[in-house]
Amino acid sequence: MKKRIKNTLHFIDLFAGIGGFRIALESVGAKCVFSSEIDPSASKTYSINFHEQPSGDITKIDSKQIPVHDILCAGFPCQPFSIGGYRKGFEDTRGTMFFEIERILTDKKPKTFILENVMGILSHDEKNTINIIRKKLKSIGYDIFEKILDAKDFGLPQNRRRWFCVGFRKDLDILTFDFPSGTKLTKSVYDLLENDVTGHDVTKIAAKHIKSHYKKFKKTSQSLTIASEVRPSRCSMRDDGLVPCLTAKMGTGGNNVPVIVEQKRKLTVTECLQLMGFNPDFKMKENNHQSYKQIGNSVAVPVIFSIARKVVEKIT
Repeated sequence: MKKRIKNTLHFIDLFAGIGGFRIALESVGAKCVFSSEIDPSASKTYSINFHEQPSGDITKIDSKQIPVHDILCAGFPCQPFSIGGYRKGFEDTRGTMFFEIERILTDKKPKTFILENVMGILSHDEKNTINIIRKKLKSIGYDIFEKILDAKDFGLPQNRRRWFCVGFRKDLDILTFDFPSGTKLTKSVYDLLENDVTGHDVTKIAAKHIKSHYKKFKKTSQSLTIASEVRPSRCSMRDDGLVPCLTAKMGTGGNNVPVIVEQKRKLTVTECLQLMGFNPDFKMKENNHQSYKQIGNSVAVPVIFSIARKVVEKIT
């Protein structure tokens, strides 16, 4: 195990994806001492950008193999709780990933944790799911605080509301925590668009679907338009400078691929990364379905950064 640097907070990055949590935590001065990601493609992206191969399936990793740490970070699998999924919750094996978080918190007792998930977790199974999570976190010795935050309030022109939960070990006697409130959005998606984009045209079927709605929509709108690449009955258009929530379905043939209507193209991977707050030098393969999927599964970095900054202030 690496020798601990004095006064440096250590964190672990569970369900690490492509490293959104890591970027945010390192930006507030913390050091990653362990990461875990089961998806091979996401793990490869993580490795390319952080020069470190994440450990694999967390269910197969004994707590003794995980270094001592101050902060546990986890954007645990959301599909079981999402309104876009089957909402099986704890009946879904992915839903049981929360219990891996519980296991590690119980065994390692970090000072604090930051969890992220979709809003659907709050209403799933008539609130039984979230009540179980709250009960478990409190029973293992943490005071918890929750809030819904939206990426558009943190400088990103994307409608992305997510549930966040911060916990502090009870012996720290931290009884209050104020989540960041964000600021007024000063830019739109149009400020992020690349010039002379090629190779990102929408499919003929998608173009037909969008065209059927566009004429009617244009009567009330004069600006560049964002739409979702969907079937006609669910086509949505907007001209407020915001994109719909980026989801993993962007890379799995789903109906959540934002497109620029007038340019008849979908957003590039680079544009999507910017909409999630990733650094311009972040490396991903362009126009690749796995890239879109990984971005949709990731976290809005500025939101995590704002939370992490306040968490660090509380424990130092």
